Amino acid sequence: MLYVYVGLAGALGALARYGVGTGIETFWVGMFPLGTLLINLSGSFVLGWLTHFLFRSGRLSPSIVTAVGTGFIGSFTTFSTFSVETIDLLESGALGMAFLYVTLSLVLGLFSSWLGFWFGRRRFKRFRREGVAR
Repeated sequence: MLYVYVGLAGALGALARYGVGTGIETFWVGMFPLGTLLINLSGSFVLGWLTHFLFRSGRLSPSIVTAVGTGFIGSFTTFSTFSVETIDLLESGALGMAFLYVTLSLVLGLFSSWLGFWFGRRRFKRFRREGVAR
């Protein structure tokens, strides 16, 4: 049954990624892959937050945790698109933009994940003090 949960969550994550990416493309027409960057940054933040708050709170079954983390967030974010877009930038001669994209993705991705961890940890500690979490 876990495979079904992960598959369904993965389908929802892919649809969400497509919707967000399409929405970003309506106002961003530049060569820089802003959509993928924003999607990956938001996914990093959400996974960091979920990992340190919701998943640790004991309110979700391990199957749901796997479905959300691996299925939804895993398919919402995308390393393969990041890689292809970087190669496209390099092959088109936009070396500076490719470097900026890789640097922003790495630095801001790690920062987003850390920020999500930080917010999640604060929330979890508050829930624990209030006796809500297990």
